[in-house]
Amino acid sequence: MKRVLSSLLLITGFLASSQQKSTGIMTCTVGTRSVTANITLNNTTNKVRLDLTGPSDRWFGFTFRSGANFGMSGAPTDALTYSDVGFNDRNLGGIGVYNSDTQDWTVVTAPSISGSTVSMSYERNLTTADGANDYQFNYATASTISAKCVITGTAGLTISPHGGAANTSVTSGTFAVLGVNDAELENKAIKLYPNPARETVNFKNADKIKSIDIYESSGRKVRSVKMDGESISVSGLKSGSYYFEITLKDGTLSYEKLIKE
Repeated sequence: MKRVLSSLLLITGFLASSQQKSTGIMTCTVGTRSVTANITLNNTTNKVRLDLTGPSDRWFGFTFRSGANFGMSGAPTDALTYSDVGFNDRNLGGIGVYNSDTQDWTVVTAPSISGSTVSMSYERNLTTADGANDYQFNYATASTISAKCVITGTAGLTISPHGGAANTSVTSGTFAVLGVNDAELENKAIKLYPNPARETVNFKNADKIKSIDIYESSGRKVRSVKMDGESISVSGLKSGSYYFEITLKDGTLSYEKLIKE
């Protein structure tokens, strides 16, 4: 009986821990600046989590898009913005018109600025009662998702016309089912973004990093960096491919490849 019970518990644990899908990091790049988003669906809690980063010196927008929605507007009109009033759930009333909406998203991690990047995490229910203004997530059928981002060309946190297509970018992601330990590994993984990069590279789980050694593709070490914050400057590197040997505080090593523009 104990053996059967243990097996049932193992199966139950497997099923519970694998009821998540994640896009991994999606990146929208406009010029030298980027907005990144990691969307995770949790079928056990009926929640969607959004991990979002963007430039800290200007307002930016992130819009979920359906297959028929090729612009910043169109059904659904679900839009999220970071501005002088913080993170806000909005809907689009036309080009450059961001209307107030029901604040369905709740704080997981409040906006935090490190260098030139602001990071934040929020969650809400997979579905809401407002299908016209909220993107509806269906865990069972979710496979891909597209998003459009606005990154204004001039510094300033007050929402104003973003300047047209030159300051927008589209990104997409594919939902992958997270297995038994994948969700935990996803939360602990060291990842760098944006990639390619021009000026600055940010790190997910930067608090776990002790130092970074940067190597050219030839194997020559070009720089050693002690982490102080969540990002480092790569503006001094020549264009090309680099390998990051990342030493974690627990003594283990992680490796990432960066393309420097």
